[in-house]
Amino acid sequence: MEEHQHHEPIGLGKPIGIGLIGAGRHGIRYARHIVHDLPMTSLRAVCRRQVDRGLDLPGAEAVTMYGQVEALVADPTVDVVIAVVPPVLTPEICRLAVQARKPLLIEKPLAVSGVEARSMVALSRRAAVPLMTAQTLRFDATIRGVRARKERLGRSVQLHLTSHIEVKDTRADHAQGYGGRGALLEIGVHVLDLVRYLTGEEVREVRCIMDRSGTNGPETVVSACLVTEGGTECLVEVARVWGERIGVVEWRGSQGLIRAEWPTRRLCWVGAGGEREEVEFPPSHTVLSTLKAFLQAVASGQPMPISGEDGCRAVEIADACYRSAELNGAPVLLPQVLL
Repeated sequence: MEEHQHHEPIGLGKPIGIGLIGAGRHGIRYARHIVHDLPMTSLRAVCRRQVDRGLDLPGAEAVTMYGQVEALVADPTVDVVIAVVPPVLTPEICRLAVQARKPLLIEKPLAVSGVEARSMVALSRRAAVPLMTAQTLRFDATIRGVRARKERLGRSVQLHLTSHIEVKDTRADHAQGYGGRGALLEIGVHVLDLVRYLTGEEVREVRCIMDRSGTNGPETVVSACLVTEGGTECLVEVARVWGERIGVVEWRGSQGLIRAEWPTRRLCWVGAGGEREEVEFPPSHTVLSTLKAFLQAVASGQPMPISGEDGCRAVEIADACYRSAELNGAPVLLPQVLL
């Protein structure tokens, strides 16, 4: 399900004009990097719900503020669009960007459902407009260190991924932005994507159970078992917790074991013959790396490094997990991979 489409380079020696949709807690991270760390770009426009608040960011005083997505996308100074918004908004943003023929980067998850994600991918492919999904954890140095040691494992047997994120204060309507879905779609989509990124295999089947925060509230604790086409059993645990953040990979193969914690940036490899390696990685600036990769692909005309299809598949895996949970943990098969 990889993206192989090339496109016309953008920029050609001049700064790439960026239009940013969303200036919340995470959107501001994108804005800071664009303004302060990417000299080959220019933040031309920002769209946010409270447009009268402007953008309190040194160096961005001349940025045009919009209250409507349509106006930002139509701005002739905007060459590419970056959306850091709840996924209920992304299908319409995708439609507008494709119509304007402007490359688009969408913060994960790509959409609320697999149906919407597939529609977005099909739309961008037909028009040959680049679409990238910001699965930022792929740019974490520790995660890349795990992937770089894949060959040492021999035959992949079991992959265990744990992601616990602290409970945070959110708006009363926060869950509505995720179609009423909770921890799995909001934070767990990172580790669902990691199953494919690390193993290089598609997920064939899932079994999943969830605990909800209330009678009709979004899920806060998720436990799932995914089986890949190559036979790797992948155990996924996702939760919002009152405590510190945890991110752990344990990957067992026929020739050894890799254990890594991406928040503490530590990795340990133990081989079947007793050999051992311990590594501590430098801090990762994953949003900045995501932006650089997107803009480099835009400027060179090369395919997106994390395609719309990649983002779509992560959402489809989440769909299957929700369906399995509705069936009290019964196995659910994944839909056929996009061609």
